[in-house]
Amino acid sequence: MASERLNIGREQLARLNPNAEDALHAALDGIAPDMVELVVAFGYGDIYARPGLATADRQIATIAALTALGNAEPQLFFHIDGGVNAGLSPQEIVEALYVCTIFAGFPAGLNALAVARRVFEARGVIMDAPAPSLPAQGSERRARGLAALEATSKGAGQAVVDMLADIAPDMAGFILDFSYGDVIARPGLSPRRKEIAMVAAAMARGTMRPQLKVHAHAGLHVGLTRRELTEIAIQMAGYAGFPASLNALAALREVFAEAGAETSAETEK
Repeated sequence: MASERLNIGREQLARLNPNAEDALHAALDGIAPDMVELVVAFGYGDIYARPGLATADRQIATIAALTALGNAEPQLFFHIDGGVNAGLSPQEIVEALYVCTIFAGFPAGLNALAVARRVFEARGVIMDAPAPSLPAQGSERRARGLAALEATSKGAGQAVVDMLADIAPDMAGFILDFSYGDVIARPGLSPRRKEIAMVAAAMARGTMRPQLKVHAHAGLHVGLTRRELTEIAIQMAGYAGFPASLNALAALREVFAEAGAETSAETEK
């Protein structure tokens, strides 16, 4: 059984980078040789090979998690490179990093973009000309932000404003204008993959239960299945640790119950 798990893990790892296992042996054999088998058999044989989440989507989740953690640059380099090998376009990866900036802050986003630049340069990737920037001033930002929020979390725009009206009303504007109007509304990454990135970043940080629940609900609204969300949480065990994974699963249980109650209420109308 152990050999079977190891072989499956090797196959999965080789799809991301055929030289990865040799690199692990070179780095670890002199200090912790058993860690190589743990990484390959568990990380890739037990978790990564699971059905229920496409390989490219797993890479979006992993890139987002490592960006949000901000302390695993070599692994982020590996998974950005592996993301390209799994079929993600460089532009999709960059757009995922834009989204992660909302959750992890500008230093994390800027550092991740520096890693992405190194990956693309090493691969000889020439980025497509960037799309024209979205207008950054005036009422267009608010309208764009409200539209992006409505598309994922129906009726939530006013709730955001009301929630912060008594303590930091300007923060509501920042959320609507910047987070949704400037960043989430950007083209280049599908709505479902944006939600994968945001859910994974929130899970990995482990301090964002309310935001995780908001974006898990949003993920369901834009086409993610319950199984896909569950697989993202399980994937986090290998990158953010078991406590983060278990806490994420507990939050998802609540989200699924709430979504079921909403569906029942709609059916009864």
